[in-house]
Amino acid sequence: MARLKEIDRRKTFAIISHPDAGKTTLTEKLLLYGGAIKTAGAVKSNKINRGATSDFMEIERQRGISVASSVMGFEYRNFKINILDTPGHQDFAEDTFRTLTAADSVIVVVDVAKGVEKQTEKLVKVCKMRKTPIMVFINKLDRTGKDAFDLLDEIEQKLDIKVRPLSWPIGMGPHLQGVYSIYRKELDLYSGSVTDRVEEKVNIQDIFNEDMTEYIGEDAQDTLREEVELVESVYPEFNRDTYLAGDISPVFFGSAINSFGVQELLDCFLDIAPKPQPKQAEERLVEPQEEKFSGFVFKIHANIDPRHRNRIAFVKVVSGKFQRNTNYKHIRLDKNMKFSSPTAFMAAKKDIIEVAYPGDIVGLHDSGNFKIGDTLTEGETLHYKGIPSFAPELFNYIENGDPMKSKQLAKGIDQLMDEGVAQLFIRKLNGRKIIGTVGALQFEVIQHRLKHEYNATGLYEPIQLYKACWITSTNKEQLKEFISLKSRSMALDKFGRNVFLADSAFTIQMAEQKFPDIVFHYTSEWED
Repeated sequence: MARLKEIDRRKTFAIISHPDAGKTTLTEKLLLYGGAIKTAGAVKSNKINRGATSDFMEIERQRGISVASSVMGFEYRNFKINILDTPGHQDFAEDTFRTLTAADSVIVVVDVAKGVEKQTEKLVKVCKMRKTPIMVFINKLDRTGKDAFDLLDEIEQKLDIKVRPLSWPIGMGPHLQGVYSIYRKELDLYSGSVTDRVEEKVNIQDIFNEDMTEYIGEDAQDTLREEVELVESVYPEFNRDTYLAGDISPVFFGSAINSFGVQELLDCFLDIAPKPQPKQAEERLVEPQEEKFSGFVFKIHANIDPRHRNRIAFVKVVSGKFQRNTNYKHIRLDKNMKFSSPTAFMAAKKDIIEVAYPGDIVGLHDSGNFKIGDTLTEGETLHYKGIPSFAPELFNYIENGDPMKSKQLAKGIDQLMDEGVAQLFIRKLNGRKIIGTVGALQFEVIQHRLKHEYNATGLYEPIQLYKACWITSTNKEQLKEFISLKSRSMALDKFGRNVFLADSAFTIQMAEQKFPDIVFHYTSEWED
């Protein structure tokens, strides 16, 4: 069947790393090889107008970091590849965590000089919990860095994963001569040019029989033979099933900025990476090959096109076939919805599509109907699991800095909160608006986007709070008493639910003891 063939040729993966490891640059070069773009952007250059394709928000181009997950799809070697480029900065980790729920595999980028950094450890831990297959790309080989064996030891220890090198560096930094592909038995010689991908490829069936001195010199040849022999004896033989089970991670070396080692990574990825995988719903396990469509919202992006002030819900297709202008059931709202202009993405560029298959990411225009975690189906009641929610840890009052732009500010706050990276609380006592986030940098991003996308000025005033707790109770009298007693600390969230703004852990502890019938929820999502 044509539908099953389409499923088999899908590869959907996320690229994760610590900030500045070269994740977005690697994404660009993968798109170059796929022919999806003609020229890679310079992520950190403010001297040119062209930015990295995946970093399409203005603040991303200015800061040189990714602050929102970006979705890109392209065709290569008769595969449909969907890349999810994620923020590396810890202040935007929740966006990355949610995006990982839509990925069938991941590529982890490690800086050859800095090695494994904290944020990478956290992200890989999430992947391991979900048994997501992991590939590792050790980047920036054109710079002097750590010894390859030391790096592999560090990766195994800090990330708690077993590795198997499938390529091996010949030199490093100014002495970099190339990479030997253990996977393809091929010598890739390094040219040192940003525009040239690989100077020459040499087929080497057996490095111990072939004479490579004419390519890399006698010393480098002897070193390569010794190190590859050590790799073959120390690390387990590569097995695709073991990789797919999440028990071993192939490792590649290269330099993304120089387009070196990238094609070897991409070609091997297409050979071994998983096709769309089953996903667990609360009701049952859903298989991609099922005939009926289902999918879930893992991200909402407000104002993706500043000219049209629109909002897009990103839906991962899990099963069946999504079709344009077809009625689908919105499970949470219990109503049917039809979508006339579903889109596929090349970062901020969008094309209207007629159909989408499991593994694909579809963008749906949203007027406020969707929340992160919502499910769409052909009628069956399904609730997909594993979409994380986060309790705010930092809080600020937000005030209008321009009385003439109050409507713009209200609309901007409303739409940006729907993205799930921050939450809005309105104090019952005086109606003041409070924004709660997980990271401090989110406040800066919100302020910047309010100004540049909504022409509104938001001013912050710090507020010392310990935690926001959503409260529910079957004991209506006790709930009423609590709300009355704690009126100065009560607020409503965006959906009109009661929130207790606690100033300390002790305050919560005392409240729980005095009001035993009240349940304190520490994230905005809970089982009713």
